[in-house]
Amino acid sequence: MAESAGAVRTEVRGSVLVVTLDRPPANAIDVATSRQLYAAFARLRDEANLRVGVITGTGRFFSAGWDLKAAAAGEAPDADHGPGGFAGLTELELDKPVIAAVNGIAVGGGFELALACDLMVVATQARLGLTEAALGLIADSGGVIRLPRRLPYAIAMELLLTGRLIDGGEAVRWGLANAVVSQSEVLDEALKLADRIVAMAPLSVAAVKQVLRGLHDDVTADFTALRSGRFAAYDRLVESEDAREGSAAFAQGRPPRWLGR
Repeated sequence: MAESAGAVRTEVRGSVLVVTLDRPPANAIDVATSRQLYAAFARLRDEANLRVGVITGTGRFFSAGWDLKAAAAGEAPDADHGPGGFAGLTELELDKPVIAAVNGIAVGGGFELALACDLMVVATQARLGLTEAALGLIADSGGVIRLPRRLPYAIAMELLLTGRLIDGGEAVRWGLANAVVSQSEVLDEALKLADRIVAMAPLSVAAVKQVLRGLHDDVTADFTALRSGRFAAYDRLVESEDAREGSAAFAQGRPPRWLGR
């Protein structure tokens, strides 16, 4: 039986928790939605009968990322999105796998949500990318941390610096996604993958996640470094007029006027 909390629906299918972001028209994420998503992922973490999570969206969008209209209305780039960080997952450590069923457009923070997942099934017509630089922002909800670990450096830099979008086929070719299927098949394919994981030993699955996390640079430490004041250019950007201008221009439907301050 599906349960709903604001913009987030959850449904238990056997040992799999399906989380659906349903916030028309673009499944954009504000603080309230981030906290609702966190509640869903915390349930996955805390309930022993749940073994795998699947996150998907409704309509043409997986998620357009940060709600720029909320930003233009005053929601700060560094607003408190809850214990799991932006979208409830980007800074949450889980010993249970999460699969992104990317049904459509996943840009900015929406792509960062997908990157925070362990596996990805992508629709053929999906479009994925980090468009923050076009808005005077930076992909600081995990994009600048995770994308270079998932793609060759030059490709990751291209996407981060130009905002170029890739489709499902390119995502699979680069090894970013596990499968590309039609939009109508995305959730079913993700659930098949989830069922294969459920058939494995729970302690083995948890151990794989913990060991892999330990063998690589610690994402939690990277987030701490990002917010420590160590990166002067980042701190300057977050407090800049340009960061506010990008959101305002988007909300007003006009080109941004960059001031470099």
